[in-house]
Amino acid sequence: MSQLFDTLDLGSLRLPNRIALAPLTRCRAQSGDVPRPISVEYYSQRASAGLIITEATNVSPHSCAFEKAPGIYSEDQVHGWKSIANGVHANGGRIFLQLWHCGRVGSDAVLDGQAPLSPSGVNDDLDALQVWGQLANGRYARLAATPSREMTRAEIEATIEEYRVGATNAIHAGMDGVEIHAANGYLPHQFLSPTINCRNDEYGGNLQKRMTFLRHVTEAVIGAVGAHRVGVRLSPTADYNNTRDPHPDETYTGVARMLDDLGVAYIHIADTNAWAGAPDMPHLLEMIKPSFRGPLIGNGGITPALAVEYVRSGRLDVIAFGRTFLANPDLPARIRLGGPYNNPRPVGWYGGTDEGYTDYPSLSDPSN
Repeated sequence: MSQLFDTLDLGSLRLPNRIALAPLTRCRAQSGDVPRPISVEYYSQRASAGLIITEATNVSPHSCAFEKAPGIYSEDQVHGWKSIANGVHANGGRIFLQLWHCGRVGSDAVLDGQAPLSPSGVNDDLDALQVWGQLANGRYARLAATPSREMTRAEIEATIEEYRVGATNAIHAGMDGVEIHAANGYLPHQFLSPTINCRNDEYGGNLQKRMTFLRHVTEAVIGAVGAHRVGVRLSPTADYNNTRDPHPDETYTGVARMLDDLGVAYIHIADTNAWAGAPDMPHLLEMIKPSFRGPLIGNGGITPALAVEYVRSGRLDVIAFGRTFLANPDLPARIRLGGPYNNPRPVGWYGGTDEGYTDYPSLSDPSN
């Protein structure tokens, strides 16, 4: 397992190992979408990661696919995240905040009666969109997505500004950097798809125009915090949220080249289809690696043993673990020893208390 414990320079950070905490939506924000104090413990428990990437964090009140997800657009939210960043740093960790706008993946039930925003108001597949909310009894349940409406030019420009402000707020909160969530069928991913983006202005049409939104968002964020503090997450072939790009190889070769030109700190490749038992990482690497010279983070169905092979071969630089890190807060130590590993429990994945959140034992816990 030694390759996973090599250091890596990523942007302005020196990572002590190649093991990252993947962004995991946990839906435990309090009123005003402010992170709760218990989240300080959750992230601090996992500070031995080479890099923590936080749960997806809304840049706008117009973005919400999961009720009780946190935001980064208000002063109270910044204060909540500052406590988390301080806790991680006090335990020797490094943390990037993931910037999120859900676009058409939403419901007026959790958007105060407002329609979700989207590139072109494509609404032929609402049953395929993943929207979740917390019931009065505290349990989390899937909600029906409601029709989106096409964004005006002014709304697009305002949304780009929300990303810039979110990135600035994240740094004010003490984060080491930010990751733009352009994967899993959310707003930047929607703009990249010729099926979802049917605009005929500068933000839609050929590939160069469909990349304009992500380019403008990335440029705005880089302008606010510096390219060395910016990563981007992509999931070129994801079925999740039904983005339906018929030519992902063409799209993401172009996206990788664009992000290389912009000099972002890394690309985070999410093999989202691995969740459903159809891993596709080798194909994703064929799309992205030849056109991007920076570090690559890989995520999705990767075991510790496979992680070693990816890093040893140079195909990936860092492996981000999701459910495995959820269940094993001291995952790097367990990997170094070859286990044992706690199994993740479905209780507490979304919403709830400390159960399934901060109660997984570490190796040093007498109950383990």
